[in-house]
Amino acid sequence: MTKRMGYRDWRWLTVWWHYLFLLWSTVNGQTRYSIPEELERGSLVGNLAKDLGLGLSAIFDRNLRVASEAGEQYFSVDAGKGELLVNDRIDREALCGQSASCVLPLQVVIENPLQLHRIEVEIRDINDNAPSFLKSDHVIEIAESTVVGVQFPLEMAVDPDCIWFYGFLLNSVAVSLTALLSPLPIGCYWEMLCSNSIQNCTKRSTPSPLQPQHRKR
Repeated sequence: MTKRMGYRDWRWLTVWWHYLFLLWSTVNGQTRYSIPEELERGSLVGNLAKDLGLGLSAIFDRNLRVASEAGEQYFSVDAGKGELLVNDRIDREALCGQSASCVLPLQVVIENPLQLHRIEVEIRDINDNAPSFLKSDHVIEIAESTVVGVQFPLEMAVDPDCIWFYGFLLNSVAVSLTALLSPLPIGCYWEMLCSNSIQNCTKRSTPSPLQPQHRKR
């Protein structure tokens, strides 16, 4: 009786492992796409069927689809063309915060036989946020005899598109304040320009001329 039960267990174990092998059979190699954030719904990411070596007929017969490992379905497949499309607006700052890289892993599911392909979509940052201060007004008292190069402490400005904070340097007695340029990971710099008085200031965030705006891994 014991030997018979052991034989049955062995048979079921063999069938189970065979099923798992088919279920998790994943094609070697990994496809990676790179897109900017804030693309409109329906924007093309890449030709998924072509990159995976599938014909258009296989898309219908094998029910090609994608599933996000993060839960949110930011992408979909055009069954007529086999193209990977943006399914929802992607905000890089909301998704990845101030991380230097932002990559969304996806599982491509193909049936008959069942296969899984793991692909990645890199979300590149665009300069879509303006720098801001916690306080809207700043009062600085500067003596008339102040020499060029004297530094004055200011509240830090924060730009979600840049990882670092910013400091300022007095460039002239005419009160022109410009941010100190630094090698920023994402490639931004911030400047505040004043004309004649500290109240007439404008601020802007700009891609750094010293570095590319986006970096691809």
